[in-house]
Amino acid sequence: MVSYSPLKRSRNTCLMTSKKRPAVNCPTCQKLVDEKNPSDAWPFCSKRCKLIDLGEWASESYRVPGEKVNSNSSPEDENN
Repeated sequence: MVSYSPLKRSRNTCLMTSKKRPAVNCPTCQKLVDEKNPSDAWPFCSKRCKLIDLGEWASESYRVPGEKVNSNSSPEDENN
């Protein structure tokens, strides 16, 4: 029987690639997130900053650029 051990990784290693994460500034508070200050919420410095960012997306403060969509028309109207 083969025994599998849990994946061992440091808090500063990407789970998928096992490569070290680059040092970045937290998108919310700009605090440096690097090897000396690892975070499970990477690229954010904390779960708090991660939730603040999520709240900004949820309140539509952040938007992805693109063409404006007319909410009154449907795709079926464009084909006719």
